[in-house]
Amino acid sequence: MNPILVEVYRNKVLESFHRGVICIVDREGKVIYSEGDVQQICYPRSAMKLIQVMPLLELGGIERFGFTLEEIAVMCGSHNAEPEHLRVVNSILQKIGLDKENLKCGSQYPTSKKDADELIRKSEKPHHIHNNCSGKHAGMLALCKLLNVEIDDYLNPSHPIQTLILQYVEEMYEYPKDKMVTALDGCSAPIYSIPIYNQALAFKNLTATAFYTQERKLACKTIVEAMSTYPFMVAGSKRYCSDMMKICGSRIIGKTGAEGVFCMSLLQEQMGVCIKIDDGKMLPQYNVAQALVEATGIFDKEILLPLQSYKQSDLNNFNKRTTGEIKVRDGLFEGLTLK
Repeated sequence: MNPILVEVYRNKVLESFHRGVICIVDREGKVIYSEGDVQQICYPRSAMKLIQVMPLLELGGIERFGFTLEEIAVMCGSHNAEPEHLRVVNSILQKIGLDKENLKCGSQYPTSKKDADELIRKSEKPHHIHNNCSGKHAGMLALCKLLNVEIDDYLNPSHPIQTLILQYVEEMYEYPKDKMVTALDGCSAPIYSIPIYNQALAFKNLTATAFYTQERKLACKTIVEAMSTYPFMVAGSKRYCSDMMKICGSRIIGKTGAEGVFCMSLLQEQMGVCIKIDDGKMLPQYNVAQALVEATGIFDKEILLPLQSYKQSDLNNFNKRTTGEIKVRDGLFEGLTLK
């Protein structure tokens, strides 16, 4: 049984808790800190987007279509479908000669409540472009165009772009594809089961690139630069990925995945992190991730104050009365050293 990572208290009584796994690897791939079973299998979900975009970049997509860092960031993102996100996704589609009707990620109300309410007020239905994964799908369509393959069936696991992406997944996660189980993500794109250790390894490999080809080094560097420069495109307003990288993006990048996954790269240290909350709840992954950001000692405490509520926060009822708190387990990351 995995250890408790996050606790929920009501009037100082432990009411519930969230178990999970943490794996941190150094530049050689050695585990330097862990909680729970790092060989546990799960799906990276949207944390895999950074790898799924890689063939487009490595094979010349930027040069062919003139993509900007902002556009690459939204390809890596799980966006709120705020107006700026829609502008950038539409720009990608326009550059490759397609439009939002070519997306097959599924219609979804914007994650941003403000923008979802605006659609309802206008009696408009959500579209594929409002799906939080529409940036990734625009990138996949761009890869189809780059390779001159048909676009209608681009989500089929046997489609040429998906078999190519799987090759990159195998290489970056350092895990054989014949051990992976293929499933469909929430947006219907293929997704692959991978041990938590290897998910940490992939995020290490994004920054520890010494033994890669020049093309792979450049692709990794571009992904990191895009997310660091345009963190809003990775998620949006009031989202941990964007808020954390707005402050920490020069040293740490991070990406959430559904079902309680959060992966990070510590850029100068060339380390990778994977966090998995066993029950799939989303808030606890941010509690743990922010506790790790603070535990690294990379940043002054004052700089991180705007992120404090992600580590520990009050729980309020419908009368806005405080009923308890959610926080990481005492002693989590005790003894962690980045040396």
